[in-house]
Amino acid sequence: QVQLVESGGGLVQAGGSLRLSCAVSGSIRSIFSINTMGWYRQAPGKQREVVAAITRSGSTNYADSVKGRFTISRDNAMNTVYLQMNSLKPEDTAVYSCAAGTRSDLKSPNYWGQGTQVTVSS
Repeated sequence: QVQLVESGGGLVQAGGSLRLSCAVSGSIRSIFSINTMGWYRQAPGKQREVVAAITRSGSTNYADSVKGRFTISRDNAMNTVYLQMNSLKPEDTAVYSCAAGTRSDLKSPNYWGQGTQVTVSS
């Protein structure tokens, strides 16, 4: 099994920055099976959406709404994944959840974190 623990959420003014972290723990075999990690977010009254994803090989993918503002990265062992969020907007307010999966995309994650609240004030 794999556990994902997020940190770094909080309250920030529009135009500000936050950095989310997601630490991975669990059995070595399960961790090695992970191919893609990333972040989902869900705002009140809206569907959950993929924000950004990164594969073990380093390929990245972003939602159109965050391109140019958010950057996803990972350490070499893929034990920690980061989401640097710059130029934050009030519409970025949501619960951000770390996710990990064995596929080459993040459409059906096998593992989820507990979520962290990001609130952007205008």
